[in-house]
Amino acid sequence: MTRWTLSPEKIPSAWFNVAPHLPRPLDPPLHPGTREPVGPADLAPLFPTALIEQEVSTEPWIDVPGEVLDILRLWRPTPLVRAVRLERALGTPARIYFKDESVSPAGSHKPNTAVAQAYYNAREGITRLSTETGAGQWGTALAFACAQFGLDLQVYLVRVSYEQKPYRRVAIETWGGSVAASPVDDPQHPGSLGTAISDAVRDCVGRDDTHYALGSVLNHVLLHQTVIGLEAREQLELAGERTPDVVIAPCGGGSNLGGIAFPFVPHEAVRLVAVEPSSCPTLTQGRFDYDFGDTAGLTPLLPMYTLGHDFVPPSIHAGGLRYHGDSPLVSALVRDGRMEAIAYPQGKVFEAAVQFARTEGKIAAPEAAHAIRAAIDEALAAKEAGEERVILFNFCGHGFLDLAAYDDHLHGRLPDEQG
Repeated sequence: MTRWTLSPEKIPSAWFNVAPHLPRPLDPPLHPGTREPVGPADLAPLFPTALIEQEVSTEPWIDVPGEVLDILRLWRPTPLVRAVRLERALGTPARIYFKDESVSPAGSHKPNTAVAQAYYNAREGITRLSTETGAGQWGTALAFACAQFGLDLQVYLVRVSYEQKPYRRVAIETWGGSVAASPVDDPQHPGSLGTAISDAVRDCVGRDDTHYALGSVLNHVLLHQTVIGLEAREQLELAGERTPDVVIAPCGGGSNLGGIAFPFVPHEAVRLVAVEPSSCPTLTQGRFDYDFGDTAGLTPLLPMYTLGHDFVPPSIHAGGLRYHGDSPLVSALVRDGRMEAIAYPQGKVFEAAVQFARTEGKIAAPEAAHAIRAAIDEALAAKEAGEERVILFNFCGHGFLDLAAYDDHLHGRLPDEQG
């Protein structure tokens, strides 16, 4: 048997909060004007009360609302798959498992938090959301979620992805959202998540009907994603497997990494590995400091690894990983040595993605391919050492709307110097 599923009743009914398990408490976000710790009133123009409470909660578990569970059951629990054909091709004694988040309506892990955020906003009487999106996966997920609760949506899509990935725009519009290329005030700028966040926050501020929704970075977003790791723990037990030796996921803002890795944080023997592009090496080459989450300096200052909020990453195909900062939760775990970080150039990433497609049959999003690269290298290291290792990684999205990137790779047009 190579595939393990759970019944819909086995969806986790509570999210796992990693905050109580950190070696030390997080430093608070700071107000962009006063540089004093932000309070609930400062965040109220952006987020509903429930999400603000989740952002600062130290409760170990937070219940998932029934209305959210009802929608998650459209695709959850997602499968856990053992990559036996990849293992055979590598000749490794390692056992490689991946959590297949590509089966969601939007094709990625992003709806896990999009549904929750849309629900809490609708419950508070908000009728419109604004957001940014890097590769378009978050925008498509939130458009799907807003359609479930009758919310209007304005998406600011990073301009290079707007041009590279037109079908993500079409998907957003099909679900009822509106899309603008970001930055809106500079048509020659390739854009970044930082500029798109600035556009989305400007859109939101001053409108009583509109809140802002974020697809990664903040604590409540990563909280909602922990359904991934919680399901994986139970599925590994069904497979008769021990606790994994290493858990791997790509990392831009941190949501897919936190989702699969956070439930394993209390298991000290489990290595946790964040994988990022070498062209945007936030965790591996950035500094740990307070910085703005956006380019214009409109957001609170967050304690995180950062390349500087004015950093403009090269136009690599992994648009969801082109972010100057990172989750404060992930950053704290890396700073304190509980989590590792590695970076790869995009040429090596796509080599791994093609090998995975030709063995396991699944075409990965460029973001997910970063985790595949690291999993392959971990399996080869196990082969070299003659060790059995249990490897778990997050297959966070399919690549059917990223085929232009594969075309570039297969025909020698993918510039490796850009990561």
